[in-house]
Amino acid sequence: DIDGVGRKYHLELVLEDVLGKDSTVNCTAEVLYHLGNKNIAPDVQFTLEGELKNTEEADNIFYNRIKSLEKELVAENIPDSRGNVSPDMEPFHLLAWVASGYVIWQNSTENTKFQLAQIKRVKQVKRSDEYLEFDYTILLHEMVSQEIIPWQMTVLWHPQRGVQVTQDSRQPKHAPE
Repeated sequence: DIDGVGRKYHLELVLEDVLGKDSTVNCTAEVLYHLGNKNIAPDVQFTLEGELKNTEEADNIFYNRIKSLEKELVAENIPDSRGNVSPDMEPFHLLAWVASGYVIWQNSTENTKFQLAQIKRVKQVKRSDEYLEFDYTILLHEMVSQEIIPWQMTVLWHPQRGVQVTQDSRQPKHAPE
C-alpha cells in the first residue's frame, strides 16, 4: 500500500509465446492501481529477460494477403461455438487478442479479471494509406462476476508499426448484431 496513491504489486512470471509454445521468457513487472479513481488505467512497468519468437515473416504474409483482397473481409464468431479457430482466421484472432489486451489494461481494476472470449464480428475498413483497419465487436469475459461484456474496438495495424486501438467502447449487453 502506498498512502494516498494506491496499491502496487511486484510480479515475477514466465511468459509463453503463443506462436512457439516451446519458447518462454521471464518477466518482472510492477503494477500500480490508483486509489478510488476507476477511470485511470493501472501504471505498468515491466522487464523481459529474453525475446519471443520473431513474427515478421508471418506478419508480412498476412498483411500482403489482406492488402490484396478485392473486397473488405467480414467474419463472425471466432472462435466458433466449439472453440475452434480456422487457420485463415488465426491472424484476426491474434490481432484481436493483442488489441483487447489494451482495452483490458485501460479498464482493469484490482477487482476485475477480463479475458477475450470471442470475436463476434470483425470487418475490414477500406483505407487509402498503408495501414490495415478493422472494426471488431468482441466479447470480454469478466471472470470475477462471470459477466460477458460486448465491446467495440477499432484497430489499426501495420507489420512494422504494430497495433493501435484508435477507438473502443463498452456496448450494451443486448446490442443488435
